[in-house]
Amino acid sequence: MALIDLEPKPSGSRRSGRLGGILLFVVLAGGAAGAGYWFGRRAPAPPPVQPPAATPLPAPAASPPAPAPSPLPGPAEPAVATAAPAASPAAPAPDAPRLVSAAVAGPLEESIAGALGPGQQALAAELTQVVNRLLVWSLQVSKDARRGDRIEILFAPAPPGGSGATHSQEPVVEALRYTSQKLGRTFAAYRWQAPGARYPHYWRADGTGVEERLVDGPIRDYEQITSLVRDGRRHKGVDFRTPVGTPVYATFDGVVERRNWKFSANGNCLDVVDPATGRRAIFLHLDVLPKAMQKGRSVRKGEEIAASGNSGHSTAPHLHYQLEDASGKVLDPFKVHRTTRDVIPAADRPAFEAERARLDARMAAKP
Repeated sequence: MALIDLEPKPSGSRRSGRLGGILLFVVLAGGAAGAGYWFGRRAPAPPPVQPPAATPLPAPAASPPAPAPSPLPGPAEPAVATAAPAASPAAPAPDAPRLVSAAVAGPLEESIAGALGPGQQALAAELTQVVNRLLVWSLQVSKDARRGDRIEILFAPAPPGGSGATHSQEPVVEALRYTSQKLGRTFAAYRWQAPGARYPHYWRADGTGVEERLVDGPIRDYEQITSLVRDGRRHKGVDFRTPVGTPVYATFDGVVERRNWKFSANGNCLDVVDPATGRRAIFLHLDVLPKAMQKGRSVRKGEEIAASGNSGHSTAPHLHYQLEDASGKVLDPFKVHRTTRDVIPAADRPAFEAERARLDARMAAKP
């Protein structure tokens, strides 16, 4: 699938006629009125002949309602992929944060599903995808996870219709802790929005960003990286979750080689090639392309060449950025570009520490 970004929906019949004399006799003798249903709907009223009224039986006493389970599952037994039951459907705020705590006893998704409880498999799959996206910067779950590792997730289900300008319909992880036996440490991530920042981001306990950032990358303002070359999804590029219209920049001096090829999959797209090395940058799912960006047009590193969009085979606004060498081999942008991590400024650390303490306390809460 070269150069295509595929982001990872008895009938019955009514009786007619009147009741016969035999049926009428049985009804009168039995002292009960006849009634019937068609596909869950009540039949017409019985004939006007009324039998003697039957003495009503007293209604059985109502059983007292069972106490609702706690909305927060308790810690799982060691080496068991289940925790206490998930929140009851009668919970007062279905979109309120929920705590999942489990011991890893197999695939991470199965462990999370066991902690969520019956009927939560679909949510477990979505939540696992978000969790993997946060952990991939520190460990490879498929290789590094061990039976008995512990994971704690504080999350809220996605609001109906998605949230914000990026239309995310995934669960929102507020905080995450993963204790790795193989690596001998606990990895943590906290969602926090710095003063003046357009989006919340995920931060480590020491105030550094969970995600690496590309120096001289194709986009400067985005909410989150949602896919990597190395994340095990066999994706060929890096996906940046960002609203439609976010400026996109050339990452090296080059020439526009193609535009808008395989539109049904890639949407509005551009290829920029470096004539000296043959390296190619591919930008997919763009908004309407500038007319100036025609084949043969020279571009300079850092020049704005387009705007991000949601065109082609795309389920939410984002930019797909892909690098290839002259032979067409896919390159990892995080190995080609220099990288860095954001650091919370000293002036903002007290606000972050307060939020981190609040999230830690929430994750330590007992049912």
